[in-house]
Amino acid sequence: MNYPTITLWTDASFFSPYAMSVYVALTEKGIPFTLKRVDLSQNAQLDDDYRALSLTCRVPTLQIDDLVLNESSAIAEYLEERFPAPEFERLYPRDREKRAHAREVQAWLRSDLMALRAERPTEVLFAGERFAPLSAAGEQAASKLIAAVQRLLPEGQQNLFGEWSIADTDLAVMINRLALHGDMLPVKLQHYAEFQWQRASVQLWLSESGKSR
Repeated sequence: MNYPTITLWTDASFFSPYAMSVYVALTEKGIPFTLKRVDLSQNAQLDDDYRALSLTCRVPTLQIDDLVLNESSAIAEYLEERFPAPEFERLYPRDREKRAHAREVQAWLRSDLMALRAERPTEVLFAGERFAPLSAAGEQAASKLIAAVQRLLPEGQQNLFGEWSIADTDLAVMINRLALHGDMLPVKLQHYAEFQWQRASVQLWLSESGKSR
């Protein structure tokens, strides 16, 4: 099969959960791609060359031939249309209503739970760092996350919608901000996040993250 030329720009430390989401999506699709690193600690995202490439001057940025896209959920949806099932792995559920809920989960995780993201940054996930106990705002965000996942995740299921979707990876990232830090979580959520973390595409990202240091 002739594949287009695909390049994914990620942060140099591999700490971005959004770059991870796109990396997992590409890996699940089985599409060959090249990784390029942007050193955010040196503000390389503001260099002229990257500014000329990236509309938002953020990571991830995906280039497929002449098309350049930012924002991980937009990229995932494009990949789903450009490389559809059954020839390629699905990123979203078959069922229309479940697809809508998967996108709902993705949008929520990218726009809410700010205190949790600030107090349990991705250094917890990818560098094993530890931080102070959660503040009242952090506890409130964690409680909101836990309640939502308890409601979303059917009993006895290891995926949100009966089959894996990219929303499972994104949700596991958020849960593991707590789980991998040792914060208290219901066993159901711990098992869900552990299961998602063992997916081969996620393990490949974790390997990249480990090699970056």
